[in-house]
Amino acid sequence: MASGDHSSALAIAPEDLPVGSVITSSGRVSGVHRIGDPFTDDLPFEVEELVALDVAITEATRATKIRFNAYVGDLGADPAAGVAALFPTTPEAERSILIAVSPNQRTVEVRTGRAVADRATDRVAQLGTTAAVASFSEGNLIDGLISAIRVMAAAISAP
Repeated sequence: MASGDHSSALAIAPEDLPVGSVITSSGRVSGVHRIGDPFTDDLPFEVEELVALDVAITEATRATKIRFNAYVGDLGADPAAGVAALFPTTPEAERSILIAVSPNQRTVEVRTGRAVADRATDRVAQLGTTAAVASFSEGNLIDGLISAIRVMAAAISAP
């Protein structure tokens, strides 16, 4: 586990957002969907799964006062370097935890910001990774992320 550098860089520039989309105060991109229009996005997860992940992230963030972020996707040829490059672009990197999963590489990486490294320790990251891998081995990616988030939040000392 390595500490990240604080950066205000956004993953997407506001001027590059599609019409009807905004970057929320939490750093997420929120967009409109017109009723009756089919979704054109090829979402890898069901809406219910995404809602459950969002609830887990929200609850963990509120309980610990540490921002939890999750990333699922390719991390490049060197996953550790890929996460190191990705982490500073996440919302509130200095006081957050990033759980990054590259399913095709069978890799889980956890990074914490400098402001929370004393509470989100290597032991906490290892507990979360172990919880995630158990579900991942059964093919349950979202369940693994949710388990990791919940276990890590429970292991982190209160502020």
